Amino acid sequence: MNYLSEKIINPLLRMKKVCVIINPISGAVSKKNVPVLIKKMFHPDLFETTILKTEYAGHATELTRQALTDGFDYIIAAGGDGTVNEVARTMVHSNSSLGIIPLGSGNGLARDLGISMDVKKAIETIIAGNEITIDYCKANEHIFFCTCGVGFDALVCERFSEEKKRGSISYVKSAITEYIRFRPDTYKIILDNKEIIDEKAFLITCANASQYGNNAYIAPNASIQDGKMDIVVLAPLHPMDVGPVAVQLFTKQLKNNNRVNHYRSEKVKIERSMPGPMHIDGDPTYAGKEIVIETIPLGLRVIAPEESAKIQPIQRPMEDVQLFFRELVHRFDKLK
Repeated sequence: MNYLSEKIINPLLRMKKVCVIINPISGAVSKKNVPVLIKKMFHPDLFETTILKTEYAGHATELTRQALTDGFDYIIAAGGDGTVNEVARTMVHSNSSLGIIPLGSGNGLARDLGISMDVKKAIETIIAGNEITIDYCKANEHIFFCTCGVGFDALVCERFSEEKKRGSISYVKSAITEYIRFRPDTYKIILDNKEIIDEKAFLITCANASQYGNNAYIAPNASIQDGKMDIVVLAPLHPMDVGPVAVQLFTKQLKNNNRVNHYRSEKVKIERSMPGPMHIDGDPTYAGKEIVIETIPLGLRVIAPEESAKIQPIQRPMEDVQLFFRELVHRFDKLK
């Protein structure tokens, strides 16, 4: 039965054109039933729905450009953070609205917006059609919507991208491997062309949204609509610091850690001693010694739940921390 089949349809409503772009290989979630649910739930008297699947790297960009040319009202990214970023960055400053069906391992933007991880509920959010406008950012012209960073998290993203299996276990293994051999760099940080910070850091994260994904809140107070980034600078960590940081990351308390410095800025320049990895919404890339990051206010239209539904409970924080410690002990035992 169609999702809206028992509801009275207003004949004066204009039919909306909806393009759904599915990445069949993102994350670990099965995509088999997604087209079935879409066809079942989008009422044909209200929505003209087209379903497309990506076939190679960069294909989502091509499909999105064509969807914009064809005048689709909603362009839906059904995939992980990489797919969402690829579709969304192509849509900035357009008249179309982004919808998200989260199917990845992190789902950072979807979680920040309060979109359910349940496919059916995510589709219901799109059908409800509550549209808002959010900020996006650029790091050396790379567009991102949640976070970008250098240091430890960038190295973890680089290693994680090489893993054959995705998910929390693979990410934790990548994090432990990098932690054991990681050496912090010294960074110069220039905020809005004025304030200069010069310090050694474990990582620097520029957060447009509050979390990396998987409910790991690197900047719990960040707002995706305030025209600013939250810049989080985490000082080098002793092994005894790792546990508290892990707990605080998953319980929205990292801001209370005395090894964390927090700044807010529209533009930031990061200078480091040598080129290296940088992550953009969880995807690794290579950047030079100087990285310029800026916020572009209210540049993307998205479909999100009503405000009252945007706060989601933190899911499995202690299980994630316990997994981290089990893997940490295992890795150190292997080094003995």
